[in-house]
Amino acid sequence: MKAAVIVFPGSNCDRDAAVALREATGKPPAMIWHRDSALPKVDLVVVPGGFSYGDYLRSGAMAARSPIMQDVIRRAKDGVPTLGICNGFQILTEAGLLPGALMRNAGLKFVCRSVSLRVENSQTFFTAGYAVNQVVQFPIAHADGNYFADDDTLDRLEGEGRVAFRYATPDGETSPEGNPNGSSRNIAGIFNAAKTVLGLMPHPERAADPMHGGTDGRIMFDAMARALG
Repeated sequence: MKAAVIVFPGSNCDRDAAVALREATGKPPAMIWHRDSALPKVDLVVVPGGFSYGDYLRSGAMAARSPIMQDVIRRAKDGVPTLGICNGFQILTEAGLLPGALMRNAGLKFVCRSVSLRVENSQTFFTAGYAVNQVVQFPIAHADGNYFADDDTLDRLEGEGRVAFRYATPDGETSPEGNPNGSSRNIAGIFNAAKTVLGLMPHPERAADPMHGGTDGRIMFDAMARALG
């Protein structure tokens, strides 16, 4: 599997994503600067977490209009698997590749801790390593992670199996107690209609090494390597 990681000014999880990809595939990904205009031929594009452009204007809004994003959008619409993590999720919504928006956390504070997630759909190459309703632990680190969409969009996401993960309690209950940011219906990650684009606020790349406290995120990178390799 050949992968590319997009690097913006303010990215701070691009190297974490690169390490997770290298460990899963045995190959270092291409690191693509935001001012480049074209991607190489790749099997996967990762839009990483961080604070692109300092989160000025609106998180992800400026990065979504970087030169490289025109090719990212084109490749994603052509079916190239695309993964957006945290700020990457914000960028994908701003670019129109995923519906909804990421708003300020309900508590109006930056949240940085490990959270429990419930797997909602395991029938994609991103999530094939998990079981439906499995509870996993990923870290979060965001101030604008409150996923919002109108009720019709939320109903469509649920009806089409496009909710990937929900915030949950450790026993898998999707209650307010398990929701760290106020996201609608506890949604932590969603797919596009073809399920070739995944955006999620929690960080699987920060849960890919036992030295970091857990390896639940490594399962995602291994699954992608098997499916796309």
